[in-house]
Amino acid sequence: MVETPEITDTQSLESRLAARLRALRSEHGLSLDVLAARSGVSRATLSRLENGEVSPTASVLNKLCHAYGLTMSRLMRMVEEAFAAHLPREAQPVWQDPDGAFTRRSVSPPSQALAAEVIEVDLGPGTVIDYDETPRPGLEHHLILKDGRLTVTVGGSAHSLMPGDCLRYQLFGPSRFETPDDSGAHYFLVMV
Repeated sequence: MVETPEITDTQSLESRLAARLRALRSEHGLSLDVLAARSGVSRATLSRLENGEVSPTASVLNKLCHAYGLTMSRLMRMVEEAFAAHLPREAQPVWQDPDGAFTRRSVSPPSQALAAEVIEVDLGPGTVIDYDETPRPGLEHHLILKDGRLTVTVGGSAHSLMPGDCLRYQLFGPSRFETPDDSGAHYFLVMV
């Protein structure tokens, strides 16, 4: 078993994420070429991600999570601080896609002992995020739209959401999150 490299408090979330991605590949005994074939992410991009030369997009993280059988929140939990019962807002880890159109806050970072995870997401206007596969078939989602407009496509059905709407679903394949050009979306997602 390969140990995760020791992380100091001064390292950024991106540095810890790069180190964790490198450790995951090692733990699974995968070469860059094999992981590239499994994930659909190029070998060069994988190398740059693991070396902290670039930050991953949400789409790339989803592909890697699928290859490892993890949710994105589980992966993020691996690079975040230890589990705490009370997590003030200012202590909740935030990750932003390099293009700035996708920001996620781990409201209740997952722990090995607890099943549900809550994240808060902000998507900019005119944003489309396609997830090719689910990290775990049957993953349960409860999405509550707080502000804006959002269309979520799961199981081939598109659902147009307005503030206050809740969409409950299980993932068994691809999904799409899309905001119109004139509105972003702010929502909470509970995953079980």
